[in-house]
Amino acid sequence: MIRRRTLLAGLGAGLVVGPLSGARAQGAPVTIRMGSLKLIHSIAPSFYERFTPAGVTVEVVPFESPTECKNAVVTKSVDFGTFGIAAATLGAAAGEPVVVIASTCNRGMAVIAKKDSEIRTIKDLRGKRVAIWPGSTQEVFVLERMRMEGLSVKDITPVRVSFSEMHIALARGDVDAYVGAEPGPGVSLASGVGQLVEYPYGTEMGALNMVFGAHRDTLAERPDLVRTMLEIHRKATDFAARDRDAMIAMAVAKLGQKREALELSAPNVELTWRLGPDEVRQAQAYAQHMLVLKQIKRLPEPGFIDTRFVDAMGRA
Repeated sequence: MIRRRTLLAGLGAGLVVGPLSGARAQGAPVTIRMGSLKLIHSIAPSFYERFTPAGVTVEVVPFESPTECKNAVVTKSVDFGTFGIAAATLGAAAGEPVVVIASTCNRGMAVIAKKDSEIRTIKDLRGKRVAIWPGSTQEVFVLERMRMEGLSVKDITPVRVSFSEMHIALARGDVDAYVGAEPGPGVSLASGVGQLVEYPYGTEMGALNMVFGAHRDTLAERPDLVRTMLEIHRKATDFAARDRDAMIAMAVAKLGQKREALELSAPNVELTWRLGPDEVRQAQAYAQHMLVLKQIKRLPEPGFIDTRFVDAMGRA
């Protein structure tokens, strides 16, 4: 499923000479279209501008759902995109030419119940109405946590609710709990509507969540572009991860959420670009769970996760 190999001499040489050296030497401007979700998990692209080299412009294109962003990469409507490992795995298992080349965010999910309800653990979800977004990364995580506690999806009433509507559904009493994505859980906690049941990271999938993807053709035909974009992504991610105040301020501006909610969400969001052996193993475990759940009919082909570029950055 995974391809890890040493860079070819020509690829390494490109790192020394510099990204997009030919086009930029000729004075031709370069525009990179970057798909990004409207979530705090995907806040790093909002910082790209300050780390973009001369002659390069990154146009950040917002998307509402991981699937929409992944589809934009597949159709080449954007050059790169950030989306959940679920969307990436679903696409690759269906034969789509999407390749995961870096990470974007770990953690960022939570199981939230109505404030002062009797739901305190995963086991307490039995017989309850639980908002879950079908096909999401969160769905696979919570179903595995339920299995570990002796429950199955038949023991709850799953309710199809989008991440942006989960807090509202809980507040209205439409559901008893939800499996959400930040900043939704932070909003529920800050407003007093919800209480934390669990951060569902106690499985072999760890805290794997959002990834950075590209079209297979882009890797083969435009490796300089890939190196340039990942270097921008690395610098922006490291900056936002180090400066939590800046990350929260940017999320307030871009997401329209209150600061107090985002201050609760931020500790549950681990911005990262690294795609190492642990993440690779977690992605393999994730795909296996999707196969067992019959969300996919087969595992993605070898090359679905390609660590060449982040490996090179790690050695630089």
